[in-house]
Amino acid sequence: MNLPLRRLGVEPNAWTVNQAIADITRPPKTPQTVILPTETKTLHLDLAKTAIVIIDMQNDFCHPDGWLAHIGVDVTPARQPIAPLNSLLRELRAVDVPVIWLNWGNRPDLLNISAGLLHVYNPTGEGVGLGDPLPSNGAKVLMAGSWAAAVVDGLQQLPEDICVDKYRMSGFWDTPLDSILRNLGRTTLLFGGVNADQCVMSTLCDANFLGYDCILVKDCTATTSPEYCWLATLYNVKQCFGFVTDSEAILKVLSS
Repeated sequence: MNLPLRRLGVEPNAWTVNQAIADITRPPKTPQTVILPTETKTLHLDLAKTAIVIIDMQNDFCHPDGWLAHIGVDVTPARQPIAPLNSLLRELRAVDVPVIWLNWGNRPDLLNISAGLLHVYNPTGEGVGLGDPLPSNGAKVLMAGSWAAAVVDGLQQLPEDICVDKYRMSGFWDTPLDSILRNLGRTTLLFGGVNADQCVMSTLCDANFLGYDCILVKDCTATTSPEYCWLATLYNVKQCFGFVTDSEAILKVLSS
């Protein structure tokens, strides 16, 4: 008698098993090959192996009542990716490209945050740093589950999207991001979010070191740092770590 096979795992990293058989062949996903122009080369890429990672588009970094604004940073540049991201995410979801929200969200007890890291964000010990309540609304700075760590108004998370908390500038440090991407079979990563020269760049560099193909989506990325930081980021991505394009180029490809 042939026993039924049951699936274990998440496609495409899934087996089918029963009491006698483990089928570990992992049938491949149907390729969705597109041709995407970038600032250095024309890419042939597979949408079936692509995901978009959106970094730190959250209230503490992008909202006028958030933490950066509280410490005197003009967050206007950090809000610029909202409109192009909305347009791009709608079309990427339509072709089943996973949307991954990578937000800084610390443990409430800060047990995985060192004194050196706390010092970066509160150098005198007298200011409002990681885990401290914002005077305007009491939300705890960069705390998982708080208003501070939530995606900023204007961007919509859908139930099928994937959310990952991070605790350092790189979203791969001590998080499940790499495991999630490998289970999904996604090897090409689009990057957007803030700040381009800090958390976006750190995450993109680590992705490159781990063997992912990296594409920075320029108009879906921004920084509140000086202009030379932005220019250096673009230079380094193109020179060392991947490719640079914009949402218009991606949308044109998807529409065709």
